[in-house]
Amino acid sequence: MKPRISLLMASALALLLLSTAAAAAEEKSPDRKVEGTTVTSSHDPQVKITLPETAQYVGAARWDLYGFADAEVHVFVEADAQKKVQRLYWIQFEAFLPDNERVYKYPFIEKTTIAGLEFDVNRSYGPTNLKSRPGSDRERVLAMVAKAGYVLAAEQLNVRLVHLTDEKKRKELMIIYGEDLAMSNTTTEELNKPGGQEKWEGQKAALIARAKERIKVEQ
Repeated sequence: MKPRISLLMASALALLLLSTAAAAAEEKSPDRKVEGTTVTSSHDPQVKITLPETAQYVGAARWDLYGFADAEVHVFVEADAQKKVQRLYWIQFEAFLPDNERVYKYPFIEKTTIAGLEFDVNRSYGPTNLKSRPGSDRERVLAMVAKAGYVLAAEQLNVRLVHLTDEKKRKELMIIYGEDLAMSNTTTEELNKPGGQEKWEGQKAALIARAKERIKVEQ
């Protein structure tokens, strides 16, 4: 039996080494530059994104998202003394890989313009402990935040801004701004109650205004 156990252990070790190598191979070097709280992109699009000086840089990651898109994220947070995140800044550059014909299909029903660039707008609220899709960009970002020792607030307000950088709609700049919902003196439960949507409507405009105030974009 001992040789059989050794063989199984050897096989498991080989599989582990292969999976580790594959994970390392999928990681790419970030293409954009970060200095202080400013992210500079030389292409797709050529922009400079500057956040408040109080923001802390969590880090960057670049990989092939689900095997069909090149994704690069840069994550910043503002947190209290206990490292509880009060504000989250998630900046993502993404482009479909040449081996597919996918396109982005954002509705652009609600839109806003920042530095001459048109963004699709989507706002949401809710608990932060919802399970992420395995392999998703959200899973990656939350893991980065946790690894840096930060803890998300239990509930959060979010606004997602997406700008398509090419006419073929195969490249995007996505900026997600999140806030601790408690800072707005409300809860998910209150917003979900009858009449709560009126309160949520009142929060929407203020949320995007704060996002645009704190996230400066320059072409």
